[in-house]
Amino acid sequence: MKTAFPKLLSSQIAFDIARTVLDGFDKHYRLFRSASMAGKAYFEQSDWRGMQQSARDRIAFYDQRVQECVQILEDEYDPEDLTDSVWREVKLHYIGLLTNHKQPELAETFFTSVCCNILHRSYFHNDFIFVRPAVSTEYIEPDEATPIYRVYYPATDGLRYTLKRIITNFQLACPFSDLDRDIALVEERMQALFGSAPPEANQQIQVLASPFYRNKAAYIIGKIVNGNREEPFVMPILHGPGGDLYIDTLLCDRSQVTVMFSFTRAYFLVDMEVPSSYVRFLRTIMPYKPRSEIYTVLGLQKQGKALFYRDFLHHLRYSSDRIDSAPGIRGLVMVVFALPSFPYVFKVIKDFIPAPKETTRALVKEKYQLVKNHDRVGRMADTLEYSNVAFPRSRITDELLADLKAVAPSIVEEEDGQVIIRHLYIERRMVPLNIWLTNAEKAGDEQAIEHAIIEYGNAIKELVAANIFPGDMLYKNFGVTRHGRVVFYDYDEIEYITDCNFRAIPAPRNEEDEMSAEPWYPVAKNDVFPEQFGTFLLGNARVRKYFMKHHADLLSPAFWQGRKERILAGYMEDVFPYPQSCRFHQQLKPQQSLTTPAAEAA
Repeated sequence: MKTAFPKLLSSQIAFDIARTVLDGFDKHYRLFRSASMAGKAYFEQSDWRGMQQSARDRIAFYDQRVQECVQILEDEYDPEDLTDSVWREVKLHYIGLLTNHKQPELAETFFTSVCCNILHRSYFHNDFIFVRPAVSTEYIEPDEATPIYRVYYPATDGLRYTLKRIITNFQLACPFSDLDRDIALVEERMQALFGSAPPEANQQIQVLASPFYRNKAAYIIGKIVNGNREEPFVMPILHGPGGDLYIDTLLCDRSQVTVMFSFTRAYFLVDMEVPSSYVRFLRTIMPYKPRSEIYTVLGLQKQGKALFYRDFLHHLRYSSDRIDSAPGIRGLVMVVFALPSFPYVFKVIKDFIPAPKETTRALVKEKYQLVKNHDRVGRMADTLEYSNVAFPRSRITDELLADLKAVAPSIVEEEDGQVIIRHLYIERRMVPLNIWLTNAEKAGDEQAIEHAIIEYGNAIKELVAANIFPGDMLYKNFGVTRHGRVVFYDYDEIEYITDCNFRAIPAPRNEEDEMSAEPWYPVAKNDVFPEQFGTFLLGNARVRKYFMKHHADLLSPAFWQGRKERILAGYMEDVFPYPQSCRFHQQLKPQQSLTTPAAEAA
């Protein structure tokens, strides 16, 4: 008896479309891997600007390849030839082509992106796309020449020799200034954490085969496995002032490792033939971090978006609370709303942005794209940008829906029991800093207030180091993460430090100037007067005390102008994704990168 399956897959057009889409994805991932592999050369050459530019360029690869694929299909086929039955066959052929593919989950997401660019949104949740994964990513193995991780047995060779093998196996082209010294420091810290007894016979050290590159560092990621116990570790490798390498620290605390992979940091450059295996390994050392965030920080942000949306739909199905306005001071530029049981917020740009804001929807989107492409140095929240998102009408409060229709009618509509939002951003939810400070003051918690102000000032200084001026520095535009870090999340007024003119307020010429409610001196568009910051930030006596104790320099034009001049001179400041106190060589300054002002502006 013949089955219907061979007859079903009878369309040559369907097979050709499936092949075209997979070819488009394979081109994308080939270019993605090439950009990721370039991280090693940039690191060895101390080309920090090249490293950052490669990471920025790589972000755009996905959309470029999707549009190329869409253009090919639209040029090759007439719309009337692409019937529903053909699209169903396309998906089945595509699944067949993914047999033995090394990145099937990414290829499925690419297929969905192409479909959503060609088909009307009414098809977004049907059999034509991959609402759920169809191909398993379990037990996909890379080629033998490129293992996912290497395994070492310290009981056989001794811990110190094993650590040296781990480092030298990466075959970095630059010499170490004193590798034996650094290995001894790593061994000492490991023994302090895990005990100085000889390693047990079954103890393993598993190390991911590709280093992770970001900014001015290479990171070796691994874990110590002893029976049922698994302990993570990260070894950052930096260039010293003379160019030689050194191991800067050993991170073994899970929270420190998790912060290093935070949603507030730039994406890593790491070569992965089988990305799902890297994600699976990383989840063993960061079990509470969602897979979506791990894919994203590895530079696979579109896969992170796809997984996030699946997680959100699952959460909606198994929850009953309603989406409403997020707590905090209402913004002039965006409407922010949240589902209380879900740890993210949704942000919609208003159609009309009132004074004193001088911006537009297009400019705000540009600012958010700037942040996506920029080094976020752990102080700016990454965002997920979506189009045509459907929310169940029954889950949105009447008050929120009325507000959305009032301030953003061009991008909000109701259809078949759903509310469709044509464009929105999604960010990790944090406690607004102004609310954090109010709660700490009510509780009389001086330590919490001081910690928040220290973090606030550090956040601004690290943003400055990355050539970012926050613009609106009010506390309501910063949030506190679950790790107690202060992060900036309101981007509509950010500027490059190098585009700002930091000035001292001129002395009044006479009594009329001194009593005037308006400035008696000319003010250009990008003029900034740091002395005025205190007027808006330091009205609370307790806050003022700790601000002046730790960050009084932020009120000085000299601080800002000095940082601007260093950036223009080509210096790339050091911003470490871990505490200074845990560094082995705190007296060492990593090698600086000098570039031309033109390169910096680019």
